[in-house]
Amino acid sequence: MSQTIETTTDSTAEAEELAIVEHWIGGASAAGTGDRTGPVFDPARGVVQKRVRFATAADVDTAVRVATEAQRAWAEASIAKRQQVMFAFRELLNARKGELAEILTSEHGKVLADAGGEIARGLEVVEYACGIAQLTKGEYSENASTGVDVYTVRQPLGVVGIISPFNFPAMVPLWFFPVAIATGNAVVLKPSEKDPSAAIWMAELFKEAGLPDGVFNVVHGDKEAVDAVLEHPGISSVSFVGSTPIAQYIYETAARHGKRVQALGGAKNHMLVLPDADLDLVADSAVNAGFGSAGERCMAISVVLASDAIADDLVAKVKERMAGLKTGDGRRSCDMGPLITEQHRDKVATYIDQASTDGATVVVDGRDVEVDGDSAGFWLGPTLIDRVPLDSTVYTDEIFGPVLSIVRVEGYEEGLGIINRGRYGNGTAIFTNDGGAARRFQREVQVGMVGVNVPIPVPVAYHSFGGWKASMFGDAKAYGPAAVQFFTREKAITSRWLDPATHGGINLGFPQHD
Repeated sequence: MSQTIETTTDSTAEAEELAIVEHWIGGASAAGTGDRTGPVFDPARGVVQKRVRFATAADVDTAVRVATEAQRAWAEASIAKRQQVMFAFRELLNARKGELAEILTSEHGKVLADAGGEIARGLEVVEYACGIAQLTKGEYSENASTGVDVYTVRQPLGVVGIISPFNFPAMVPLWFFPVAIATGNAVVLKPSEKDPSAAIWMAELFKEAGLPDGVFNVVHGDKEAVDAVLEHPGISSVSFVGSTPIAQYIYETAARHGKRVQALGGAKNHMLVLPDADLDLVADSAVNAGFGSAGERCMAISVVLASDAIADDLVAKVKERMAGLKTGDGRRSCDMGPLITEQHRDKVATYIDQASTDGATVVVDGRDVEVDGDSAGFWLGPTLIDRVPLDSTVYTDEIFGPVLSIVRVEGYEEGLGIINRGRYGNGTAIFTNDGGAARRFQREVQVGMVGVNVPIPVPVAYHSFGGWKASMFGDAKAYGPAAVQFFTREKAITSRWLDPATHGGINLGFPQHD
């Protein structure tokens, strides 16, 4: 996943005329104490459409103080009450998801259908959190020793911090805050400054659903706000999704300040295609997984490991399907939208030249794409590069754009070795009709999420999301059972109610069983 911490500001007269996205603290919009703002683009038009207020450390402190006060009462609310609020939020989100999709498309650029899919996956986590009564039940051992019962309860951490990336401004926050809030915590969310409005929209919706003021707060900003969250003594945990260098920084900084941390990093996901695979299914899957959301997603397939025996046929089939893709404004009937910023688009485009320099074959050059949209948009069409060397930055870097690489391999052993030697271990897939090969692959591959004839193996909400190696820092994955454990602490209680008639007197030894 990709996330940068930038400090772009602008104090021009033009900037002053634009609407400003403010913070959300204590159940209301809050301007805070800072005077710095950053641009929020419409990527399909290439223009700044609004600005976002950057929080100071004092603003983060205010949000934490408000959240701390609200959390005390929220933690005392009954499980039934918390469930009622979660169910109400789920119903409102489902009924008005079209509004949120339009916000996502206007600020991120992804097409409306893709935005709707993002919200649907986030809704799954809300629905999972609605079952919090079952998920937080403890265990009870009666008469563990004579007259002694032992049981466990799960209690909230307090105030938790969430730092989310630009590529999924709704889904990634929804991975975290529904379970955090349902278990009795209060939240301080720092969304990406590139597309901040979705977070405010969800905060307003949660208030409408009956969530008490101060339980869910949003502060915007750059590195100053991030560091304030990481270092604040009133925040008990930090959840993060972004690039590996930033994930490592988040993990090390937050852990040094005594916080529980889950920091999900970058990826370079491979699809291994064996000779017996259905090449039409593979070609469809490679195009869908490689170019959906313009490749700006951590579970995108960016490398196809194609067996030599079928590589030429597969490249031809992928190229044929790419010719039918329509790139343009996500509010029109297009398949793929723009990239998030001009700078990111230009960076991704440099890899196409690098591929030629490194001896690879550029089969489809996305810089030549004809778009259905404003010429000023941040466009780069789907790009296919064949025979990519393993020492090329086209292979080694997380490009985070619509660039699909083909690496040719002799077969299973070579493909598996390439994947396992890689730095990342987020997601992978194998395409084959051989059940034995598939079962062997799922056991031997050193990756956290594995697909068998499934290109993007994102787990459903009642399992948990997370990779291995440099794709994840910390012990807890996102959502699912791992989230319940992450956002709560277990307390073990040993209880004995004495019968005065049978009191045994003083005994300094270990307790004995009758």
